Amino acid sequence: MEAKLEFARREIIKPASPAPHDRLQLSFFDVSCPAVYVSTIFFYQSVAGGESPEIISGKLKSSLSETLSRFYPLAGRIEGFSISCNDEGAVFTEARTDLLLSDFLRNNLDDTNNLGEFLPTIAPGESAGTWPLLSVKVSFFGSGSGVAVTVAISHQICDAASLLTFIQSWATANGESNDMVMTTPHFTGATIYPPPHNSFQAPSMDDLFELRGKCVTNRFVFKSSKIADLKRKAASESVPVPTRVEAITSLIWRCATNSSRSNSVAAKSTLMTQAMDLRLRIPPNVLSRDAIGNLQSAFFLKEGAESEMEIGKIVAEFRKAKEGVNEMIEENLQGYNTAGAITDTTLGQNLLSVMGNFISELKPDIDLYTMSSWCKKPFYKVDFGWGTPVWVGSASHTIYDNMVYAMLMDSKDGEDVEAWVGLPKQDMLMFIRDQDLLTYAVLNPPVLI
Repeated sequence: MEAKLEFARREIIKPASPAPHDRLQLSFFDVSCPAVYVSTIFFYQSVAGGESPEIISGKLKSSLSETLSRFYPLAGRIEGFSISCNDEGAVFTEARTDLLLSDFLRNNLDDTNNLGEFLPTIAPGESAGTWPLLSVKVSFFGSGSGVAVTVAISHQICDAASLLTFIQSWATANGESNDMVMTTPHFTGATIYPPPHNSFQAPSMDDLFELRGKCVTNRFVFKSSKIADLKRKAASESVPVPTRVEAITSLIWRCATNSSRSNSVAAKSTLMTQAMDLRLRIPPNVLSRDAIGNLQSAFFLKEGAESEMEIGKIVAEFRKAKEGVNEMIEENLQGYNTAGAITDTTLGQNLLSVMGNFISELKPDIDLYTMSSWCKKPFYKVDFGWGTPVWVGSASHTIYDNMVYAMLMDSKDGEDVEAWVGLPKQDMLMFIRDQDLLTYAVLNPPVLI
């Protein structure tokens, strides 16, 4: 049974107080990001107290307005290489369905496209590259059984960690806790990466990623016991104890590459890039954990067309490449111990050099896989005053359906891992039948509450 969400209303929510600054400079990395929305859907079971949708929605809009006063650039508009902090506002949409939350999660997750209804609609003339930079959608399930809150923020100002920081702050403001500590966000993207030159031409997604046709996204759940088995298989002399992310990402890359090869006349080389959160690699007195922006780097691995993609070897290369970037960051920060001093370092330029090396490897005869991990980020602790979510999902793939990617996220118990994988349709047909993958993962299982 489909959710069949019925549109209720759409409003523009403005900050409760004027922006303290007129403009925010974007960094080279910001404007290099595709003009897409980073989004997450939080599903909550029956709201405590039996409040009506009208009351719940009213509180959410009020707390969003207050939160926008502190995250004021999100209420602005991108103009060129900066944000005009003009208090234009964020989009707030409401929708309703008669379907019970438990029925939706039990019966509708076999096709990830069913989640597309929960994304805010992008109206004609709107774009993540201009306005709105923030759009939310609140969807009420039948008989007061639950509510879904979707938050979408432009990737040209936020990465996943920034998205979570904003959501946590909004949820805290909405929860009306007497002891709540309000986050004071720091928009610091241009402190590490320099601003772009006036002549800079931002690359399009088509420039950076070879279009391999329409992609299909599926969700694979790795149970903790299977992850333990996989880690043992992926272990080697150089990496005796792989991490969950190392083992799962390496397996997905191997299986995706094999799927592509099975559909190709001639095998291609394969390239994998893995995003890295700089906040976890730079001391907090230099870069705040709550810093907002695209504060990430990446490393990449390449395997030739004849590579057997042995998982232990991939994990070892993964660890070596990751540690290489970590060591470079540490070396660049020697002697710097304050946030203001980070702009004096060569870190940003060296990180851009890594990006340049990666882009130079992009060629038509190479298959690219973009990997990211949201593991250990506390998405399941986001509480708007109704308790923690019963499930956290994604639906960006229903809009941007030409991206080849894998994104890992913790399950609610913090032990299992959910992998969202997008591949060209013909490759996905092979991927979901790969016994090497299915030994460790379950395809699109229901969520039972």
